[in-house]
Amino acid sequence: MQPSHILQPRLHDLGGGFVVRRLLPSADRQAVGPFVFFDHFGPVQAQPGDNHDVRPHPHIGLSTVTYLFEGAMMHRDSTGVVQRMEPGQLNWMTAGKGIVHSERTPEDLRDKPRVAHGLQLWMALPADQEECEPAFHHFEANAIPKVSLPGAQVTVMAGTAFGVTSPVPARSPTVYLDMQLEAGGALTLAVDYSERALYALDAGCTLDGVDLPQHQMLVLPTGTEPLLQASDQARVVMVGGEPLGHRFIVWNFVSSSKERLVQAREDWIAKRFPSIAGETEFIPFPPPKA
Repeated sequence: MQPSHILQPRLHDLGGGFVVRRLLPSADRQAVGPFVFFDHFGPVQAQPGDNHDVRPHPHIGLSTVTYLFEGAMMHRDSTGVVQRMEPGQLNWMTAGKGIVHSERTPEDLRDKPRVAHGLQLWMALPADQEECEPAFHHFEANAIPKVSLPGAQVTVMAGTAFGVTSPVPARSPTVYLDMQLEAGGALTLAVDYSERALYALDAGCTLDGVDLPQHQMLVLPTGTEPLLQASDQARVVMVGGEPLGHRFIVWNFVSSSKERLVQAREDWIAKRFPSIAGETEFIPFPPPKA
């Protein structure tokens, strides 16, 4: 089986040497199902005193999902939520008409060596739900369903797969899987959603005998049921769902309307977005690219 698209990562430094691999959006493809943004960060080794905090910033028209493999972060947002996050847990934040959040190193870890490693993804909202009320949901690791299969364990973070359904409140048909394969393990990927893509965190995987390169995303042809195999222990993520149509993306804003993005920009500059209790930093709207 040949993939319909192979997406290469682009490296982005978010500040202080905190580099992420960005797969979506790309020049070749804006979205896979509702997913319009895919960042893989780390593993990043931080030393005492390093500042990798994500300062307060706004979103509209999307949901974000954050999942850690290593490390910890403290989430704060303008709905009043303060939530520590650790590996295996999942944060699902719906921006809707507007939310502001920060993601900082917990105070008890600032003076210690630490590792940050995880994924942060954005999903577009259906057009008729883009202006919903903002909300935040945190899921402990034991609340996210896991399926043990011969040679593999699958964590179903969103949607339905392998006979189980995630409790996360996706607003359109969505699938998000963390698949951990043993050496020699194999999984057949059933056709449950129109659009699907695989991202290999590790080397050593094949898809119908074709190499699945580490840190690349392969978009599967519609209607196929490929066999995913691992020669060594390997971790592969699947994202997908039903497409929602084109979205306009400017900075941290996603919308089906260009005019709404203009309004969001003006609202941020004028400081009309809701604030986060205890946060005082302000990130200016980025200047136009030359």
